[in-house]
Amino acid sequence: MKVIGLISGTSIDGIDAVLVEITGENLDIEIELLNAETYPYPTELKSKIIEVCHNQAISMAELAQLDDAIAYQFAISAQNIQQKFPTATIIGSHGQTVYHRPPILRNEERGTRNKEEKIFTVKENTNQQTKNQKAEEIRDRDSKRNKENSSLILGYSMQLGRGEVIANLTRIPTVSNFRAADIAAGGHGAPLVSKIDICLLSHPTKHRVIQNLGGIGNFTYLPPRNNPDWEQKICGWDTGPANVLIDLAISELTDGKQTYDRNGEFASGGTPCKKLVQQWLEQDYFLQSPPKSTGRELFNQDYLNQCWQDAQTENLSDADWLATITELTVASIAHSYRTFLPQIPDEILLCGGGSRNIYLRQRLQAELTSAKILTTDEVGLDGDHKEAIAFAILAYWRYHCNFPGNVPQVTSANKPMLLGDIHLPQL
Repeated sequence: MKVIGLISGTSIDGIDAVLVEITGENLDIEIELLNAETYPYPTELKSKIIEVCHNQAISMAELAQLDDAIAYQFAISAQNIQQKFPTATIIGSHGQTVYHRPPILRNEERGTRNKEEKIFTVKENTNQQTKNQKAEEIRDRDSKRNKENSSLILGYSMQLGRGEVIANLTRIPTVSNFRAADIAAGGHGAPLVSKIDICLLSHPTKHRVIQNLGGIGNFTYLPPRNNPDWEQKICGWDTGPANVLIDLAISELTDGKQTYDRNGEFASGGTPCKKLVQQWLEQDYFLQSPPKSTGRELFNQDYLNQCWQDAQTENLSDADWLATITELTVASIAHSYRTFLPQIPDEILLCGGGSRNIYLRQRLQAELTSAKILTTDEVGLDGDHKEAIAFAILAYWRYHCNFPGNVPQVTSANKPMLLGDIHLPQL
C-alpha cells in the first residue's frame, strides 16, 4: 500500500513529506521509501505560526484561518510528493503543533500554569551533592505523584492543519490528530514514534537509543531483542531543547541571515561555558522523572533571553555563546541517559535536522565516549524524514490494521490506543 506521511516539527522549518510503500501487518511490516522532500512554509505563514507558538494573542477567527492555511499547505505537499507515482491509498498527517501541555496533578494546576507564563531559573549551585540530593527529591516526589492518578488532569496538544480539509483537497483518505487518543488515556501524547523504532531499529544484541534532534529532542531506548523481557524495558521521553534554541540564537547573531548553524560551523569556533550549562541543568524539567514531554511552551525565545541574561557576567564571544547553547543540547541528552536509563547504550542513532550538525555530534561523542554514535541513515533509514515515515506507518496501522500505535510505558498512557482520526473525502 502506498502511504503519504506529513509532518512539520517544532523547528517549523517546513513540511516534511514522504511517499512510502508499506507491506505486512502490525509490527511485521516492510517499508520502501519512494520519495521524500521538505517543502518550506510561505514566509508570512511561518511567521504567524511562530507567533502563535510564542503565546501571542490570536482571535478564534484568526486561529480558524491559520488552521485552514496550514491544512492547505499540507495538502499541496501531499499532491507534490506523489507526482510521477500512482495515487496513494492514505495520508498520515501529523499537522503543526502550536501548543503542548503534559498531564498534571490537580493540586499542581496553579503552579504549572504559572510556569507556562515565565521561565523558572534555579540559582547556580556547583555543589554536586546538593544537585544529586535535589534530583533524588524530585524523583521521590514524582514517584508519589504516580500513585495519585485519580487527581490527574489530562494533557492537551494542539496540532493545526485539519485532516478533513486535507482529505477533501487531495481526494485521499487522511488520518490525523494522532496524539489525542493517547492523551485521553492519561498519556503525554509524546513521544509517538517509539513503536516505529521498535519495529524498524531494534537490534538482537545491542542496546540502542534512537535520538531525534528536531526542535525538541526525544528518544526511544531499545534493549537487545535477545533479552527475554526486552519489550518491558523500552522507554523514552523528551530530553529538552535540540535545535530550537540553537536556531533562535544564530538567527539573532546573524540578523536573520542564517536560520540554523550549518554543520555546527559557527558554534565550532567557540568554547562552551560549562559553568552556565551546569547551572541550566538544575532547572526542574531536566531533573523531572520520566515519562515527560515538553515543547516551545518552555524552550522558546523567553527562555533563550533568560539564558542570555545569565551569560552577561561570563564575557562570551558570539561563537562562545552559540557553543554554550549547543552544549546545553548535548549535556541535557547525556544527563538524561546517565540519570534515568539502566545503562549507557551501545549505539546512539541520530535523526532529525540536528543529526547534520557535525559539531553537535562531535560534542555528543565526546560526552558519551563508550557509545558509538551513528545516524539512522547509516543503518538504512532516512534520518531527515524519519518522523514523516513514522506518521505514514501510524496511519497505515490505524487505517489498514486497526493496530494500536502508542507504547504506554513511554507516554504514560494507561493502555494501548488506536491513534488518529480517519477522514474520508466527500464524493
